[in-house]
Amino acid sequence: MEVSQVNAALGTVNTLIPLVETAESQFKSARNWSFFDVLGGGFFSDLIKHYKLGKASDSMREIDSLLHTLAAQLGNINIPADYRMQMNGFVTFADFMFDGFLVDAYMAHKIMSSLEQVRQLKDKLYVLRERLQGMR
Repeated sequence: MEVSQVNAALGTVNTLIPLVETAESQFKSARNWSFFDVLGGGFFSDLIKHYKLGKASDSMREIDSLLHTLAAQLGNINIPADYRMQMNGFVTFADFMFDGFLVDAYMAHKIMSSLEQVRQLKDKLYVLRERLQGMR
């Protein structure tokens, strides 16, 4: 890779890391509200939890776009993409309409899974940043 390519990729990674940290924070908040909901939080905890998930989803769309950019900048290096939380409309509907332990526990599991994926992505980006800095 040329120095200009390394610098461009490094710039993208440096843009991605704070976005991933923001998404991690948003998923943590949604997780906390999800735990409260499992314990019987009710409608308002559902509203807040889904608001937090919406914010996290917005961040993940931006992250996903930048990951595609990064993959193009790196050429033959494979970057896993599409870290967005996969949740269809029925799950959200069920969380509000059939608000109970099973649906709340399922939502908590989905949020925890997404949080773990974001953490893994953050770790990979830190490693990639170190490697790119070593190539300059």
